[in-house]
Parts: sequence; C-alpha cells; structure tokens
Amino acid sequence: MNKRKIILSVLCIMLVFSISLIVFNREDKTILTDNDLSIYLETEANSGEYTLSELTSIPDSGYELNTEKSECSNGGTLSWDSNSKTVSLSSSREDKCTLYFNIKLSESEKTLAALGLTAKEGNPDFNTKATTDETADGLYAMEDDYGTSYYFRGAVENNYVYFAGYYWRIIRINGDGSLRIIYDGTSAHENGESSTNRLVSTSVAYNSSYNDNAYVGYMYGTTGSSSYEETHANTNNSTIKTYIDNWYKTNIVDKGYAEAVSDEIFCNDREVSTADSSYTGDGTGTTKTSYKARERLDTNKSPQLTCTQKNDAFTVSDEEKGNGDLTYPVGLITADEIALAGGKYNTTNSSYYLYKGSYYWSASPFDFYGDATVFGVYNIGYLGDNGVDFTNGVAPVINLSADYCQQLGGIGSIEDPYTVG
Repeated sequence: MNKRKIILSVLCIMLVFSISLIVFNREDKTILTDNDLSIYLETEANSGEYTLSELTSIPDSGYELNTEKSECSNGGTLSWDSNSKTVSLSSSREDKCTLYFNIKLSESEKTLAALGLTAKEGNPDFNTKATTDETADGLYAMEDDYGTSYYFRGAVENNYVYFAGYYWRIIRINGDGSLRIIYDGTSAHENGESSTNRLVSTSVAYNSSYNDNAYVGYMYGTTGSSSYEETHANTNNSTIKTYIDNWYKTNIVDKGYAEAVSDEIFCNDREVSTADSSYTGDGTGTTKTSYKARERLDTNKSPQLTCTQKNDAFTVSDEEKGNGDLTYPVGLITADEIALAGGKYNTTNSSYYLYKGSYYWSASPFDFYGDATVFGVYNIGYLGDNGVDFTNGVAPVINLSADYCQQLGGIGSIEDPYTVG
C-alpha cells in the first residue's frame, strides 16, 4: 500500500483586529511543509502595541503562531498567547507584518502522518469480530494514558515492521507518538498463517503456581494474604516476566537495539469487578474473584486503552504515569488490545493480524475460581482464558520511540515493511 499524502484544504481566514490593526484586502495563501499548514496573512498597523482580539476562522485549538517565520517589515516584534489565542505587535512606528499560523499536531498525529496513514472517526462494533480491513488504513482512534491512540483492526496488511532482525506487527500508535509492536517472527507471515515461528516460545507458563489471586500478576505479592495491597504488590517476578526479560536482554539490549525502544505503560489490570454476583471475592487469597477486563470484554464488549490503577501500569523509570517496577521496557499485549484488533471472546477468528495458530498469553487477568486465569489468544484466534500454570506461547511487545517512528522507512507492507534506520 502506498503512503497517502495528507491533503489540507485552503482555509479562508477572516480576522477581527482591536484598535487600528487592519488586514489588507488580498487572497490568503497556504503552504504545506513538514505536515504543518502555514496560514499566510499580511497585516498593517500604526505605531504602538496592538492585539489581535479574535481569529474567527481558526479553530480554538490546534494552531499556534510561527514566530520564527512571522516578521514585520519595519522591525516590529510579534508574540503569541496560546491561552487567549491572541497575537501582540510591538512596533515603534507604522509597520506591516506577515503572520504564519501552523497546525500544532499531537505526537501521535505526527507519527500517523509520518507513516502516511489516516484514521476513521468513531469506533467499530466490538460485539463482532474483525475479519477484514475495515477502514482504508485499518485504523481507529481511542484515548490512552498519553493522548489519542490509533489502533489497527482486522485483516490489515500495512502494519509490518522489521526491527532488530525480527518482523513485528503494529498494534497501535500510542498517544505520545511511540509505536506499540508485537513480535511476529524471523520471517514475514501473512494474515491467517499458522506458524510457531510467530512466537519466541510455545511453552512458557504465566506463573508456576495457580492457587492464589496473587498469581494473576505480571509481578505479584504475598500469597495467602487478606489484604489486596499485599496480594498484588509488585514484589516477585512472574514466570513469564522472567522469560521475557531474558529474551529482551539477549535479543535487544545485547545486540545494540535498546536505544530505539521507549518506556511506555504495559497494563496488568488487576482491578476487581463486582458485576457478577457469583464472584464476591476481593482479589485476595482463594476468594472467587472476577477482574475488570472480563467485565469489559466478556460481558460489555467495551475495551479501553487506559490503565486505571497506577500499581498495574508497568514502566521502567516513569513513575508519574506508571509504577517504575519493570527491569526492561518490554511486556505483553493486553486483552483490550486484542479486542480492539478484532478478537472476540470465545469466537473463532483466523483472519485478523493477531492470529498465529498457537495459544499465546496476554497480560490481562480474567478471574480466580479455584485457579488463577489470564486472557490470551487461542490457537483458533479467539480471545479466551487459561490457567496461569499452563504452558503457552509468548509474543513480546515493545514500543519504538516517537523519534524513530517519525523517521521510519518502508510503507508497512509485507514486501516493504517499516524499518528503523
């Protein structure tokens, strides 16, 4: 698929100036450079300081004065107040000024534009699985912990990445412009292809023990405790975290690729659900407990990308949004991301890009009903759950930093994947 150029329409701008600042009666001009729209306007004013009191045709947000490009012919200076959306002119005599207003893109919008992609407004029906490419580029938007995230859904064919000697598939553009990618093999695989090569292992337990609520944790606390905080403290590494950390060190750090990977939240949502009256537990010991991801995805079909509890928001060094408890910036996909991609609970789907032909783990707890269970993608492609002591597949997830994402080569196809450097 060829990259798409963003086409921005010429805007007709009407300005209202306070005091004696006026606009020449002339045609407005627009310039598209580096994904910024420059709105060119020529103005004239008497000596003194004047303020643009209103920009009637410029949106309330998303624009800013380009002070480097804007200039006045008689030495006047311009300044921009982003809060009041006003421009001030300071000049010792009558002056003529050229003003440029640029679109201020968010970091995720910059990455979206850099990849030549567009997103569809709204969200799809999560009561149905996704078996086709549902939009022109397969992308929808949803808020995450950093801003607006753009996620791929269905049988998309434009989300291939080649990085560190491996093929990956893009899950989504994070709200901060970084790119969340999931491992997909040492060779490129088409949608619907069943291959163990699409996993780094097919036989790793999530945790070695299963008989306590603590074991739904990517990290976990004290078993047998009656305290939620002690049960789900991030004290001990899960079996799968230890495996993934070792894989990351060997294949990313030791090979010199870590610089391109950024520190983003991996959510292990251990918030307790109270939606099912048959589960009255509080997430401690062996009490029957249902977790929020089950409520969202099995019952309500309403996935989300925000991580509601900071203790569950796993990061390496970011302790503002995350918990700072990770060793390396690597983790697992969430059940919500699987649902966004097109998986549906207990519904076969071998068409969407996350199907690999083998069961593999997510990071999202399901419930405790005699044993701790966690969501995953089944060998027939549906979103399901399994006991944490079972041995299943592993597909590591990492995030490429925004700086690298906005300079990727390739077009994201299986023949010409996005590449770093």
